[in-house]
Amino acid sequence: MSATPLPLTLANLLLRPALGSRRDPDRVLDRILTGAGQVEGDEGFVDGFRLLLREWARDEGLSPVGWQSAQAHVRRHLTNRARIRRLITEHPAIEEEPVERPVFVVGLPRTATTLTHGVLSLSDDHRCPRLWELLAPGLEPSPEQRRKAVTSARRMLAGTHLLAPRFREIHPMTAEGPEECTFLLPHALVPLSQAHLPEYHAWNFERDFVPDYRHLKQALQVLQYGRPRRRWILKSPFHTGNLDALHSVFPDATLVWTHRDPATAVASFCSLVEVGMVLSRRTVDLHRLGATWLDLLSRSVRRGLAARAALPREAVVDVPYSWLGSDPASGAPRLYEAVGARWTDADAARLPEVATGLKGHRPHRYDLARYGLTREDVAAVFTEYDALRAEVDRA
Repeated sequence: MSATPLPLTLANLLLRPALGSRRDPDRVLDRILTGAGQVEGDEGFVDGFRLLLREWARDEGLSPVGWQSAQAHVRRHLTNRARIRRLITEHPAIEEEPVERPVFVVGLPRTATTLTHGVLSLSDDHRCPRLWELLAPGLEPSPEQRRKAVTSARRMLAGTHLLAPRFREIHPMTAEGPEECTFLLPHALVPLSQAHLPEYHAWNFERDFVPDYRHLKQALQVLQYGRPRRRWILKSPFHTGNLDALHSVFPDATLVWTHRDPATAVASFCSLVEVGMVLSRRTVDLHRLGATWLDLLSRSVRRGLAARAALPREAVVDVPYSWLGSDPASGAPRLYEAVGARWTDADAARLPEVATGLKGHRPHRYDLARYGLTREDVAAVFTEYDALRAEVDRA
């Protein structure tokens, strides 16, 4: 990792006086709630974020920028929750919107999930959430409202790229491009890429995620209300550990599970997490980072494997990395056929833009050893998954 970017150093100096507020995270959360507008009956939803913010505040290595990021994370989720609940109260028909046969791209991170999502989003028959609307989901905006929302998303990305330039190279994003629905999922593993949160780590494997997926469905219904109905194309590697809850709320969903050598995927993802940790913490223990995410990712995959065993065979489409990672032109039509969609000449014409737009300007280099891991460490916890991957590769 190169030296800390000067803009990040300056931002931490500027925000240092505000770091003291983490001594009273409940007061901070109450201020956030005042701005968001808590809805009656949402006490359980709020309590989850209160627990998260309390633990985030206890991370002794948290930087001033990291504390601001923590508050922004909680504020966005609580504000969006209140907006969605108010819109449903004002327009009860929103909850009658059918979310039919959605496609969820799942699997380990760094297994071409983003490319797969982008390819499936090419079709005019499909609907993917864009970053600008994930950040503040609402009804059909006016041209001026849309312009402001897109500008806000661009500013957020510009700020991230200024403080963490490597992020743009590892995971390119655009304000108006398809993005993963983790932005709408109340609780996922995202905060663990920014802070040391052992209690939240354990909590994510103990709680019932069905209410989270009901919230996700409501957000999609809001985004769909009053607009043409098309098949939703959704994506997040963090769905993999919650497939039982996902299927409970979206029983007719198709799961597109992307596959790649887990040693490669874990090393690549640890590199991405390192960027987030450097942004949010004063120091980063790379070996602790590796151990944490090896546990998180392997447990998520084992839970996913257990859940998929109870699903209808036709509900899961396995996609080896070679389909799109090596040869998108031949893999994309196969992918569309597998999910029951039609591949057109117009889709083929747009494919090169998607395939090249997701690549950074410089090669992404990573190494397991940097994070205190070996291929043997990874193989030991992914034995069951590697057996499935071997079957997929043979097929």
